[in-house]
Amino acid sequence: MKGARNNEKAKGGRKMWIVILIVVIIAAGILAGLLADAPGRREIAGLTFSEVDFENLRDGKFVGEYKGTKSHLRDTKVEVMVSGGDISDIKIIKGAVDKEGKPSKLAGDKSISDLFEKVIESQTLQVDVISGATLTSKTHLKALENAMQQAQEK
Repeated sequence: MKGARNNEKAKGGRKMWIVILIVVIIAAGILAGLLADAPGRREIAGLTFSEVDFENLRDGKFVGEYKGTKSHLRDTKVEVMVSGGDISDIKIIKGAVDKEGKPSKLAGDKSISDLFEKVIESQTLQVDVISGATLTSKTHLKALENAMQQAQEK
Protein backbone atom coordinates (compact mmCIF):
# COMPACT_ATOMS: atom_id res chain seq x y z
CA MET A 1 0.00 0.00 0.00
CA LYS A 2 2.72 2.43 0.97
CA GLY A 3 4.67 1.72 -2.24
CA ALA A 4 1.58 2.40 -4.37
CA ARG A 5 1.05 5.76 -2.67
CA ASN A 6 4.67 6.75 -3.25
CA ASN A 7 4.37 5.68 -6.89
CA GLU A 8 1.24 7.86 -7.29
CA LYS A 9 3.04 10.81 -5.69
CA ALA A 10 5.95 10.36 -8.09
CA LYS A 11 3.58 10.28 -11.07
CA GLY A 12 1.78 13.38 -9.78
CA GLY A 13 5.10 15.16 -9.31
CA ARG A 14 6.20 14.28 -12.84
CA LYS A 15 2.90 15.54 -14.27
CA MET A 16 3.34 18.80 -12.41
CA TRP A 17 6.86 19.25 -13.79
CA ILE A 18 5.65 18.48 -17.31
CA VAL A 19 2.93 21.15 -16.99
CA ILE A 20 5.47 23.65 -15.63
CA LEU A 21 7.86 22.83 -18.49
CA ILE A 22 5.11 23.35 -21.08
CA VAL A 23 4.16 26.71 -19.52
CA VAL A 24 7.82 27.81 -19.51
CA ILE A 25 8.24 26.82 -23.17
CA ILE A 26 5.09 28.72 -24.17
CA ALA A 27 6.18 31.79 -22.20
CA ALA A 28 9.65 31.66 -23.80
CA GLY A 29 8.05 31.47 -27.26
CA ILE A 30 5.84 34.47 -26.56
CA LEU A 31 8.79 36.46 -25.20
CA ALA A 32 10.93 35.55 -28.23
CA GLY A 33 8.12 36.67 -30.56
CA LEU A 34 7.75 40.00 -28.77
CA LEU A 35 11.49 40.61 -28.82
CA ALA A 36 11.70 39.75 -32.52
CA ASP A 37 8.83 42.13 -33.33
CA ALA A 38 10.08 44.98 -31.10
CA PRO A 39 12.08 46.84 -33.80
CA GLY A 40 9.08 46.82 -36.15
CA ARG A 41 6.78 48.01 -33.37
CA ARG A 42 9.15 50.89 -32.54
CA GLU A 43 9.36 51.85 -36.22
CA ILE A 44 5.57 52.02 -36.54
CA ALA A 45 5.15 53.86 -33.23
CA GLY A 46 7.42 56.60 -34.61
CA LEU A 47 5.52 57.09 -37.87
CA THR A 48 4.58 60.67 -38.67
CA PHE A 49 2.06 61.90 -41.19
CA SER A 50 2.25 64.70 -43.72
CA GLU A 51 -0.58 67.08 -44.46
CA VAL A 52 -2.72 65.96 -47.36
CA ASP A 53 -4.80 68.60 -49.12
CA PHE A 54 -8.20 66.96 -49.40
CA GLU A 55 -9.46 69.95 -51.39
CA ASN A 56 -7.20 69.30 -54.41
CA LEU A 57 -7.58 65.65 -55.33
CA ARG A 58 -7.49 64.31 -58.88
CA ASP A 59 -10.12 61.79 -59.88
CA GLY A 60 -8.93 58.23 -60.31
CA LYS A 61 -7.80 55.12 -58.50
CA PHE A 62 -4.65 55.41 -56.38
CA VAL A 63 -2.77 52.68 -54.52
CA GLY A 64 -0.68 53.36 -51.44
CA GLU A 65 1.47 51.03 -49.39
CA TYR A 66 3.25 50.89 -46.07
CA LYS A 67 6.22 48.53 -45.96
CA GLY A 68 8.17 48.27 -42.76
CA THR A 69 11.95 48.18 -42.91
CA LYS A 70 12.39 46.27 -39.64
CA SER A 71 9.44 43.88 -39.87
CA HIS A 72 6.84 43.02 -42.49
CA LEU A 73 4.16 41.76 -40.10
CA ARG A 74 2.08 44.91 -40.51
CA ASP A 75 2.70 45.79 -44.15
CA THR A 76 -0.43 47.27 -45.71
CA LYS A 77 -1.77 48.28 -49.09
CA VAL A 78 -4.89 50.32 -49.81
CA GLU A 79 -6.70 51.48 -52.93
CA VAL A 80 -8.40 54.88 -52.91
CA MET A 81 -11.02 55.89 -55.42
CA VAL A 82 -11.45 59.64 -55.94
CA SER A 83 -14.51 60.85 -57.82
CA GLY A 84 -15.55 64.48 -58.26
CA GLY A 85 -12.55 65.52 -56.18
CA ASP A 86 -13.77 63.53 -53.16
CA ILE A 87 -12.82 60.13 -51.82
CA SER A 88 -15.60 57.78 -52.85
CA ASP A 89 -14.10 54.49 -51.65
CA ILE A 90 -11.14 53.08 -49.76
CA LYS A 91 -10.39 49.39 -50.14
CA ILE A 92 -7.88 47.46 -48.07
CA ILE A 93 -5.88 45.24 -50.40
CA LYS A 94 -3.40 43.96 -47.83
CA GLY A 95 -3.55 44.35 -44.08
CA ALA A 96 -6.35 44.00 -41.54
CA VAL A 97 -8.65 41.90 -43.73
CA ASP A 98 -10.00 38.39 -43.36
CA LYS A 99 -9.62 35.57 -45.89
CA GLU A 100 -12.55 36.94 -47.89
CA GLY A 101 -11.04 40.42 -48.10
CA LYS A 102 -13.45 41.99 -45.62
CA PRO A 103 -12.06 44.29 -42.90
CA SER A 104 -11.18 42.34 -39.76
CA LYS A 105 -12.67 43.31 -36.43
CA LEU A 106 -9.98 44.75 -34.19
CA ALA A 107 -10.11 46.01 -30.62
CA GLY A 108 -13.46 47.33 -29.44
CA ASP A 109 -15.23 45.59 -32.33
CA LYS A 110 -13.92 48.30 -34.70
CA SER A 111 -12.30 47.80 -38.08
CA ILE A 112 -9.98 49.84 -40.27
CA SER A 113 -13.07 50.77 -42.30
CA ASP A 114 -14.33 52.66 -39.23
CA LEU A 115 -11.01 54.50 -39.10
CA PHE A 116 -11.20 55.38 -42.80
CA GLU A 117 -14.77 56.67 -42.34
CA LYS A 118 -13.42 59.14 -39.76
CA VAL A 119 -10.77 60.26 -42.27
CA ILE A 120 -13.39 60.89 -44.94
CA GLU A 121 -15.74 62.70 -42.53
CA SER A 122 -13.02 64.96 -41.11
CA GLN A 123 -11.06 65.35 -44.37
CA THR A 124 -7.75 64.80 -42.57
CA LEU A 125 -5.41 61.98 -41.62
CA GLN A 126 -5.17 63.47 -38.12
CA VAL A 127 -7.81 61.19 -36.59
CA ASP A 128 -7.85 59.11 -33.41
CA VAL A 129 -6.52 55.63 -34.02
CA ILE A 130 -8.37 52.54 -32.84
CA SER A 131 -7.55 52.04 -29.18
CA GLY A 132 -5.92 48.63 -28.76
CA ALA A 133 -4.95 48.56 -32.44
CA THR A 134 -2.73 51.62 -32.59
CA LEU A 135 0.05 50.12 -34.71
CA THR A 136 -2.33 48.52 -37.19
CA SER A 137 -4.23 51.82 -37.46
CA LYS A 138 -1.04 53.78 -38.08
CA THR A 139 0.21 51.47 -40.86
CA HIS A 140 -3.13 51.69 -42.67
CA LEU A 141 -3.17 55.48 -42.31
CA LYS A 142 0.38 55.64 -43.71
CA ALA A 143 -0.65 53.56 -46.73
CA LEU A 144 -3.66 55.85 -47.18
CA GLU A 145 -1.40 58.91 -46.95
CA ASN A 146 0.84 57.50 -49.69
CA ALA A 147 -2.19 56.95 -51.95
CA MET A 148 -3.56 60.42 -51.19
CA GLN A 149 -0.24 62.07 -52.03
CA GLN A 150 -0.48 60.52 -55.49
CA ALA A 151 -4.03 61.87 -55.82
CA GLN A 152 -3.08 65.47 -54.98
CA GLU A 153 -3.14 67.79 -57.95
CA LYS A 154 0.34 69.05 -58.73
